[in-house]
Amino acid sequence: MTPNERFAHRTFFWAAVYGVIAVVPQYFLEGVNARLFPPPINHPEHFYGFLGIALAWQWAFFAIAKEPVKLRPIMLPAIAEKWLFAAACFVLIALGRAPADLIVPAAIDVIFGVLFFVSYRRLN
Repeated sequence: MTPNERFAHRTFFWAAVYGVIAVVPQYFLEGVNARLFPPPINHPEHFYGFLGIALAWQWAFFAIAKEPVKLRPIMLPAIAEKWLFAAACFVLIALGRAPADLIVPAAIDVIFGVLFFVSYRRLN
């Protein structure tokens, strides 16, 4: 494995590990979220659908980590996944529609998005 492949491997592997740790507990926190961030979730299909999609992306990140050269084209939507979530969080926070606590996970996604972009470019 070349240094550039190793960089991409580590980046996507640790992004996936972080993502699993961040997403899986959310499956058990619908009630807690309703109490901490009212109102309660009115459309649980959106909440659980989001979690399912986020978890599926972690699976994709593990796959990219395993074969970064072969799966390089999938890095582009992975970058979009990270930056689109972060952008939505920053806009919602600015509009007062989401708690400021989201700044930290949004910033982490920006950082992973940058690392994904660097991985993509280094494998060119």
